[in-house]
Amino acid sequence: MMQENLPEGAFSFTCLPASWHNTPEKIVPGLRRKIKAARKLDKTIMIAYGDCGTGGDIDRLIKQEQVERIDGPHCYQFYMGADAFDAAMDDALGTFFVTDYMVRHFERLIMQGMGLRKHPQLRDIYFAHYTKFLYIAQIDDPRLYKKAQDGAAELGLEFAYVNTGLGGLGQFVQDAVKEHTET
Repeated sequence: MMQENLPEGAFSFTCLPASWHNTPEKIVPGLRRKIKAARKLDKTIMIAYGDCGTGGDIDRLIKQEQVERIDGPHCYQFYMGADAFDAAMDDALGTFFVTDYMVRHFERLIMQGMGLRKHPQLRDIYFAHYTKFLYIAQIDDPRLYKKAQDGAAELGLEFAYVNTGLGGLGQFVQDAVKEHTET
């Protein structure tokens, strides 16, 4: 998606803190506040967020607020596309999926956040049923690639890589731009 092709002022993106993936109970109240603020400005609202651990609460909010959301239960599927994600799951049901964000913050999110630094024995408990570490890259960055390889090794998992770019997220935004600039 090329932002320079957008009509000036046509779209703005408002993000929730990425760290809320670790505290999904904050996501729906945060989205509700963002929707309320956007409605005060008479903005069209589209949610580019998966369920992300909310147990269906995002979908209930979407229905209640009558706003559109990208298809897919989580970012792994909408970055990869449903067919590619399903194929990856069929290939190795025990796949641990990571994105650029997760690779960047691997130490904080996985090693420290899951208590693996303090209690290394937890690795074999948490990851007992995983066989593969699939890095779903949104950008081509050799440093992130290497960091992902190191993370896979630290978790004792086979490393796999796919560069999806923005995948379905990019298409969702492009379709929204097209739909709302033609009307």
